[in-house]
Amino acid sequence: MTVLIAGLLLFLGIHSVRIFAEGWRTRQLARLGEGRWKGLYSLVSALGLGLIVWGVGLSRAEPVMVWVPGAAMRHVAALLTLPAFILLVAAYVPGNRIKRAVGQPMAAGVSLWALAHLLSNGRLSDLLLFGGFLGWSVLSFSAAQGRDRAVGVQRAGGSITRDALTITIGVVAWAGFAAYLHAWMIGVRPF
Repeated sequence: MTVLIAGLLLFLGIHSVRIFAEGWRTRQLARLGEGRWKGLYSLVSALGLGLIVWGVGLSRAEPVMVWVPGAAMRHVAALLTLPAFILLVAAYVPGNRIKRAVGQPMAAGVSLWALAHLLSNGRLSDLLLFGGFLGWSVLSFSAAQGRDRAVGVQRAGGSITRDALTITIGVVAWAGFAAYLHAWMIGVRPF
């Protein structure tokens, strides 16, 4: 579990700088410049992600069960991840009304994804991984909403065409990931 915890601390830690140390982040951006800051940020993120993947793999060799989720939870998780995918796409498709309504669709999507996986997995490593991401995403959502309110962010209206595009891409990505990529990458078939 040590490798997994180290990876979570690095990955979620660097992604939490804006939540807990906005002033420090601003000073580092000024000191290093945007390119160097993004390079270091990416390096720490990649190292953390690598440790998370390695740590999860190690934890599967000797799993520690905390609870045994019911079989129906796999279906609940699959359903919850559908809006999570749509929210993730909404963060990147300009001019959609989902982003306007939610404000922080990336953090909201990560929250749904993490909650879905907490419901359907009962190992200690799952609790650490998905619980960590759920806690981080809730804090990130709240902090970003607060920053937006403080500076008076107004989001553009958007169009139904962009909403349809966002939903279509999200559904297709969800279906492809659930049907093919999840088993290949994670080793688990959601359905």
